[in-house]
Amino acid sequence: MGRGKIFVTRSSMPPIEEYIEEIRPLWESRYLTNMGSKHEELKEKLKGYLGVPLMELFTNGHMALELTLQAMDLAGEVITTPFTFASTTHAIVRAGMTPVFCDIRESDYTMDPERIESLITDKTSAILPVHVYGNVCDTEKIEGVAKKHGLKVIYDAAHAFGETLDGRGVGSFGDASMFSFHATKVFHTIEGGAVCFPDSELEAKLQELRDFGIVDEERIAAVGANAKMHEFSASMGLCNLRHVDEEIEKRKKVYERYLERLRGIEGLRLNIYNENIKPNYSYFPIYIDEKVFGVGRDEVFEELKSKDIYARKYFYPLTNTFEAFHGKFDASETPIALRVSKRVLTLPMYADLDLATVDDICNIVISCRK
Repeated sequence: MGRGKIFVTRSSMPPIEEYIEEIRPLWESRYLTNMGSKHEELKEKLKGYLGVPLMELFTNGHMALELTLQAMDLAGEVITTPFTFASTTHAIVRAGMTPVFCDIRESDYTMDPERIESLITDKTSAILPVHVYGNVCDTEKIEGVAKKHGLKVIYDAAHAFGETLDGRGVGSFGDASMFSFHATKVFHTIEGGAVCFPDSELEAKLQELRDFGIVDEERIAAVGANAKMHEFSASMGLCNLRHVDEEIEKRKKVYERYLERLRGIEGLRLNIYNENIKPNYSYFPIYIDEKVFGVGRDEVFEELKSKDIYARKYFYPLTNTFEAFHGKFDASETPIALRVSKRVLTLPMYADLDLATVDDICNIVISCRK
């Protein structure tokens, strides 16, 4: 095929000259961290882009989520989904709480709101749903259940940067929404993350916890962490934000080519976004029904790998099957998530993936069918 290795994702980068100009003032100021001018500029621009009232930036999305749980003074149980990246579940556990796993909807892989209420106990303090592959949770139903039972709702929106639901920024739902700005995301700051929220009282708590719990030179009011975004990451974010809409349009073309080539192939189920979502085309998952397709997900994965195309079993394994939690959870209680985790494969998806390579990938997938 005359090409090198193709990975599941590839970081978008601004022109190097643009980044150099963005960081040039740092050599004069020597103000490299601790919420400097680049940090504050990025925060304000992101609030406008995402349509959210308040936001705090962090060194990564995981610390953003973990410290949000801590800042809300939550305890007990948090209803969440096992069909997610390790960080979601680990943040709950590291914040001293117990995850209670809710199954997902087969249609879009997000938390099934019809199953939440049966999981609520007198120990439940919050619901932590995950927007998956750019599919947005049923926020209306989830927040309706939460309001009825007096629970907080914190969304893991790591996959949903820049998306809207019925014209409203995804980050404006619930009591808080976490975004990841990891290098593999649609928008990145190399490493980074943010929490968006409507409650001004949460702002000071997050700022303290992000900086060791420091209030001022003589007061340490909480046991915090070092989770500050530095100026070089913020500068990368400022550059990438200028180009993110163009990047999403490029991703859209890749997404549409995959649909064109793979739609209608028996045994494959593709990810089709709901009409009320403005998507960011963050991932392209395929669900492989081995009984119809003739081979399973793992065989397709290995065939692609043999051709130097590195797809990803994402999300697999489920977080409630992790060795780290051995004996604590029963994955049979989330049967849909368990089934999907064994059959879903995310194909390479990034802005500068050329369409000829997309065709190569599709040809290999289709050739696996028996």
